[in-house]
Amino acid sequence: MSSKGTILVTGGAGYIGCHICILLIQSGYVPVIIDDLSNAYSSAIKAVEVICGCPVIFYQNSITDILFVSDVINRHQIDAVIHLAAKKSVEESVLDPLLYFDSNVTGLIHLLRAMAKSEVKPIVYSSSATVYAPNSQSGIYNESDPLEPINPYGWTKFMGEKILQDMEQQSLITPAILRYFNPVGAHESGLIGEHPKGKSNNLMPILAEVVTGQRKHLTIYGNDYDTIDGTAVRDFIHVMDVADAHVKAIDILLENKKSFTLNIGTGKGHSVKQIIDTYKRVNQIELATVMAGRRLGDAPNICANVDKAKQTMGWAATRDIDDMCRDLHKWVMGKAAREGIRNE
Repeated sequence: MSSKGTILVTGGAGYIGCHICILLIQSGYVPVIIDDLSNAYSSAIKAVEVICGCPVIFYQNSITDILFVSDVINRHQIDAVIHLAAKKSVEESVLDPLLYFDSNVTGLIHLLRAMAKSEVKPIVYSSSATVYAPNSQSGIYNESDPLEPINPYGWTKFMGEKILQDMEQQSLITPAILRYFNPVGAHESGLIGEHPKGKSNNLMPILAEVVTGQRKHLTIYGNDYDTIDGTAVRDFIHVMDVADAHVKAIDILLENKKSFTLNIGTGKGHSVKQIIDTYKRVNQIELATVMAGRRLGDAPNICANVDKAKQTMGWAATRDIDDMCRDLHKWVMGKAAREGIRNE
């Protein structure tokens, strides 16, 4: 089968990974997934196959197995790597920092050793806005702003970036570093979406649990910030726009062999209250909310400057918060129906 290239996607069964795989296939690439399913489900891969109408190559294994990963790279003649496999809970990283450094930093090192063994250089690295030093003034972050994470998760992403940059200096790899802001939403089919194992920590998965009756209410932390309505403001971006950014990055890496570091957001901030009100409006439902005090470490405003992404890749987010809330609700209700969860 002819294709634009074969792309290894580590963590490809996860929330962002399976959405990326859909667009890779639709763009003419062949994804090869390695995922240990520690925070994902094999059913997500089956959903990708249904959406795309073709089988997906999947291996359940850890990226720390260098010989295995190297064998997969050679067997499938991998052209580039999208590295998503990592733990991502800020709260959990504070409680167990060694777990995060081992998974996110050591895991990356093992992957890079396997890539070097097979002489594969292009890699798209999943980074995060948590690498930035807190900006209490404008709340808008540029790629050139100071980096100083405030939690172990952020430090693992910072260290990953540094490792990639040092390897690039020796011409060993060609990295595209993408710093996500707040990915939300789901595929428009309603067949895949965010489905974390264990405790939900982010706004939208918690909102989904309220919608399906698994929680009685949604807690809003802080209503006295200097923002439009007193609640914290974040740059929420549709997961399919995030996926599109990865495909664009792969195109550039394979065509131009040039590295870059980019913010991936919309460039527009929305408050927690605005998101909740939008979700209620577009889906015509009610949501119980309660107010609580600010959480330690939460910033009032975190938003991306995305000018560089437009200049470098010709990329910009195309979906708005109505789309994010509508697509998420379709996924939430479909998943609840499949699992027999009722909102009573």
